[in-house]
Amino acid sequence: MKVAIITDQHFGCHRNSKLFHDYFLEFYDNVFFPTLIKEGITTLIDMGDTFDSRKGVDFSALSWAKNNYYDRLAGIGCDVITVVGNHTAYYKNSNKINAVDLLLREYKNVRIISHPEELVLHGEKILFIPWINSENKEDTFNLIKKTDSQITMGHLELNGFQLYKRHIMEDGMETGIFDKFKLVFSGHYHTRSNNGKIFYLGNPYEIYWNDVDDVRGFHLFDLKTQKLTPINNPYSIYSIIKYFDIPHTEFDYDEYKNKIVKVIVKQKTDQNNFEKFIDKLYSSNVADVKIIENFDTSTLEDIEVSESEDTFSILQKFIDIDESNLNKNKIVSILKEIYKEAYEMI
Repeated sequence: MKVAIITDQHFGCHRNSKLFHDYFLEFYDNVFFPTLIKEGITTLIDMGDTFDSRKGVDFSALSWAKNNYYDRLAGIGCDVITVVGNHTAYYKNSNKINAVDLLLREYKNVRIISHPEELVLHGEKILFIPWINSENKEDTFNLIKKTDSQITMGHLELNGFQLYKRHIMEDGMETGIFDKFKLVFSGHYHTRSNNGKIFYLGNPYEIYWNDVDDVRGFHLFDLKTQKLTPINNPYSIYSIIKYFDIPHTEFDYDEYKNKIVKVIVKQKTDQNNFEKFIDKLYSSNVADVKIIENFDTSTLEDIEVSESEDTFSILQKFIDIDESNLNKNKIVSILKEIYKEAYEMI
């Protein structure tokens, strides 16, 4: 019996951006729901951070989520097990007040996991672990020790896995507590990575620039054979164009419609051609264009910087080469929160 697993959908991101919700919908319309129907999936496991903001959900974002996700899941007879993540818990030290519980009570097919608990799905016992905080930490660790389940699924912050591309988490929990399990599946980190036992499954689509060219999607999991199958999302919203005197009449602009584009100027000998190129790019209905010219890395002798990297990734590299005794992971964590808040204000 197969179940579907999805995580970190972040409905309402970028201040409830219509651009991003339209982009998300391509995935749900053309990949997600057709796969559920084709495979006869009757159980979906949502491993956290379904909504983006833990402080409040925009009415429009909630309407979008209900119309395009929850109503459709109910319509095809799919039960949903939803784990509370750090973005859906209102308080940082408790999961009791959370967005999914408060907003989705009308759906009889949705079960909320705000406290660690064991469930039997199609004959297989699974331990579900929501976001671990000071209130539920002791109960969570006690249940981990007590359970005879071979599989656990949750929203975990563990060391040694990619938080996102180019950054390995080193300030989370140690993985040893999960040694007893055969398989561990988790949300929270948006990029896919695993050590053969613990699998971070990644979110369904790109949300930030550092997601570009990183494979996204969701997964099917066969409870009988324990085979995990990725279902990849072919759609992207971010694109990078490296400009080498591209003739403005010979470029295919159509594929960049509704995308956020970064043009990295590598060679420009004809200013007039470049301006016409940019004009045509704008006229193809791109969502946004960022132009990077004269990117000089000659002063960054100690680090290697790619022109396609986002600001935060570059800042992190400066922190990594610092030789002081400062807690670098703590600094990265603080910078990440500041960067995210600033990005949301754009």
